[in-house]
Amino acid sequence: MKKLVKVEEIAGEGLLALLGENVLIFGVNYIYAGKLVGVNDTCILLENGGIVYETGDFNNKSYKDFQKVSDQLYVQLGAIEAFSRGKE
Repeated sequence: MKKLVKVEEIAGEGLLALLGENVLIFGVNYIYAGKLVGVNDTCILLENGGIVYETGDFNNKSYKDFQKVSDQLYVQLGAIEAFSRGKE
């Protein structure tokens, strides 16, 4: 038996809710981090973005191995598997 589900879109939710904050982006191949400064239909923009090669303990204030890539790092939305607030 099929169960009907009501889908409700909430404005300003998801990545948009994290604009201006440090984020942690789990991608298909890499883990990215930086300050989320832009979101559009195809990609996000991370300020001082880089790749997190080793997170370390999530309770720590910084990543164990973060390597900055660029002052402006773009990540394709299609490559994002999960995201959350990040570390400083």
